[in-house]
Amino acid sequence: MTGIFTLNKSMIHKALNPIMVKYIPVFLLATLLNTLSFAQNYAIPEETERIVFLGNSITYSGKFVAYVDAYLTLRYPERKLEIINLGLPSETVSGLSEPNHADGKFPRPDLRERLQRVLVQLKPDLVIANYGMNDGIYLPFDEERFDQFKAGMDWLHQAVENSGAEITHVTPPIYDEIKGAAYANVLDLYSDWLISRCYTADWRVIDLHFPMKKQLEDLREIDPEFAFAKDGVHPDDAGHFLIAKIILLGLGEQVTEAKTIEELLAPFPNGKQVLDLIEQRQEILKLAWLSKTGHQRPGIPEGLSMEEAEEKVAEINREIQFLVKKTYS
Repeated sequence: MTGIFTLNKSMIHKALNPIMVKYIPVFLLATLLNTLSFAQNYAIPEETERIVFLGNSITYSGKFVAYVDAYLTLRYPERKLEIINLGLPSETVSGLSEPNHADGKFPRPDLRERLQRVLVQLKPDLVIANYGMNDGIYLPFDEERFDQFKAGMDWLHQAVENSGAEITHVTPPIYDEIKGAAYANVLDLYSDWLISRCYTADWRVIDLHFPMKKQLEDLREIDPEFAFAKDGVHPDDAGHFLIAKIILLGLGEQVTEAKTIEELLAPFPNGKQVLDLIEQRQEILKLAWLSKTGHQRPGIPEGLSMEEAEEKVAEINREIQFLVKKTYS
């Protein structure tokens, strides 16, 4: 990925008077910032132990979360970070749903229904949230739907902060414009607004959307048929790697040169084995915690009891620790 560098808020304010920033329309400000192709640096605080990922089906699928988990486990074996994926397919923060969603079988789940239980039961130190893809419900831009998305994001941010946790937002992945330019534009606008909250509300926001869009454009110059998501929404493994890489860059990791998950883990002799174990751990914990905290999304497999899940995870962790110890011995 090209054209990404770290840009902090003080640099912006040297170029733009803070009073002016307050009154610049959010789309104009975000557009200006996006022309700089910036990536924020939000290093995980030393005291952080439990990180919870929230999002929709892209998060639930788990690939990019496992990639992030594997890299951090191998890079910082002494930290003992616990990363838990609580993504839920179809979910929104806007509370919106199409009348015929899932062929009319069920409405889209609303994060409001379950968030408080997640925060109370898991007690995360850091929440990394990725919403937006479903929140415009795949229709052309509408101001009222946009207002509901913004209200939902404001609510999410405040709820997490009120729990005592920190929150880092991630702009939504792209919707492939080949599948619909109107909805691709909706996610551009939603991402613009979310980026603007860095400067209007002091939020921590990692921009995934516009670097992913630029990468797709670059790859389509080489291969016009290239796609990260054949259905326009759900990324393949390469797309999940790009998501993981951009999040790691946003967390201050020096991973710019890696082009695949294999390259990312290449410095660690047992990287692939550790990743395989982490994918198993992620799946067990995800389903166990989704079942324990509860949700209203049909079709999610029942997880193990927390006691059974913790027993299996403890065994996996011993295997991971053995492999990591070999890496550094």
